[in-house]
Amino acid sequence: MGMTARFLLVAGTALLAGPMVAQEIDYTDENGIVLDRNELWLTRIQYDSMGGPRQAYYFYDGRWWERWETDFPQAEQNFAKRLNELTSVVASPVPLQRRLTDPHLGDSPLIFMSDVGYMELSKLETDALRTYLANGGFLWVDDFWGDAEWASLERAMSEVLPGKRWITLPIEHPIFHTVFDIEEMPQIPARDYARWGRGTTEPSFEHRSPTGSMKTPSIRAYTDDDGRLMVIATHNTDIADGWERESYGEWYFENFSTKSYRVGINVIVYALSH
Repeated sequence: MGMTARFLLVAGTALLAGPMVAQEIDYTDENGIVLDRNELWLTRIQYDSMGGPRQAYYFYDGRWWERWETDFPQAEQNFAKRLNELTSVVASPVPLQRRLTDPHLGDSPLIFMSDVGYMELSKLETDALRTYLANGGFLWVDDFWGDAEWASLERAMSEVLPGKRWITLPIEHPIFHTVFDIEEMPQIPARDYARWGRGTTEPSFEHRSPTGSMKTPSIRAYTDDDGRLMVIATHNTDIADGWERESYGEWYFENFSTKSYRVGINVIVYALSH
């Protein structure tokens, strides 16, 4: 997986160390992108979703979006920039887009999924994700809200990791304190729903029914038999929108983007060092 070649320490909050260099040969992927193995490639997973409009896809900002591409690629581009500015990690400014069955998936020590409330995985994808996690990979799932969307992910993970049960990480867990001390899991609403004095929970009509309670954000996780985090899910919050929308007004940046970057940096550091 090459994880040890990408350890990072954050300037200002930890001892700053130069990036460790992996003596590996670069290669060009099927899209003609030259992959430098000395860089961290933020990798978005492309998946299929069930249903039609407002389920598998939705109309926003003048075009139709598939669920998997929510916030992509601007969220990853902005996050990579901040990683390079604030840490010693060398993150590529160009994010990758991968299917779980991609033969080069293992070159990414961390993969990211968004908006998974209607996700459907094939048997090949399920088997590929199980293999990726068993080989030391780390999956982060973000931006899904309410009971039905959680149940959808839970069903998928029961096939990927049969017999495993999720846990809610307490605020004392090291992932909340690896770099920044996060005393409360932040709820980040999509920028369009962030309104001064109106709370931070997104409207239920934008999410899969039945939504149940959407007021409490959390990090839920699946671990291996030794307790290593294999999968984390930032539920009832939209961390990546805080990255994507950082330039969409000072109020949103100060109240939400700063918190999103704190969570993101903690997750990256924790994932690459465990």
